[in-house]
Amino acid sequence: MGLIGIDRRHIRTILVVICFLVLVACSNDSHEGVTDSPDGVTIPDETISLFNGKDLSSFYIWLPKYGHEDPDKVFTIVDDLDGEPAIRISGQHYGGLITRKEYSNYKLVAEFRWGSQTWEPRKDRARDAGILLHCKGEDGNAKNDFTSPWLRSVEYQIIEGGTGDIILVNGFDRGFEEIISPKLTVPVLEGQRVWNPEGAPTEFQKGRLDWQYRDASWKDVVDFRGAKDIEKPVGEWNTIEAVCVGGDVTYFLNGAKVNEGKNGSFTSGKLLFQSEGAELFFRRIELQPIER
Repeated sequence: MGLIGIDRRHIRTILVVICFLVLVACSNDSHEGVTDSPDGVTIPDETISLFNGKDLSSFYIWLPKYGHEDPDKVFTIVDDLDGEPAIRISGQHYGGLITRKEYSNYKLVAEFRWGSQTWEPRKDRARDAGILLHCKGEDGNAKNDFTSPWLRSVEYQIIEGGTGDIILVNGFDRGFEEIISPKLTVPVLEGQRVWNPEGAPTEFQKGRLDWQYRDASWKDVVDFRGAKDIEKPVGEWNTIEAVCVGGDVTYFLNGAKVNEGKNGSFTSGKLLFQSEGAELFFRRIELQPIER
């Protein structure tokens, strides 16, 4: 039946209902506080909690040994010591917890602490993990046979004595032998690979760039502590911040700026939380909008 035969009051009611449904749909589309760019990359407009305290629905799992399965429960949700939910990464197998979406222009805020368990081949070595930023390509592409635990990316390194190091992780595309290497410009003193705000801006394309006060006598041993380490003792919570704007990255640890790179060639991508031989926990993982 057309509008003929429907009085004005009914038409007004129908219009109100339609407007309400449109508003609800718009609200549902933006409930995560994001803006999606044409290439499918998400830019936060408000804080996105990647860990909702209930499940791992924002992520998928990659373990070279098992693919996207996790039979040994490397990644689980547990009640932490204070009774609050946390993500436990056992470290038993190398691999990653990877976001389903790609992101750019955000501030990552994550709270982590080390557990006591370590595994071979790093059982007696410094507790090691990391967060790979701007991950691109097919799972496992940090090796050209696609059996790596990692993706090509820019890493916020988490390791005893070296939390806050930048690692440029190379990768491949299937069918091509050419290495795809992230580029990043970091100020360093001549001949060094240590971030120094007074240094000369230098472009790097692979390897590690140490945080400013990484101990020169660093050893790959469990429980290592450097003289100027900012990371808290094992078992205590640390706060990581990584500000990612375009190709620029700025790293903070427990409120202190520890590293910085600019003009990077990688500007967006997934995030990968590593399992690398040591037990650790995350109780907060947020992507906050960049203040403009």
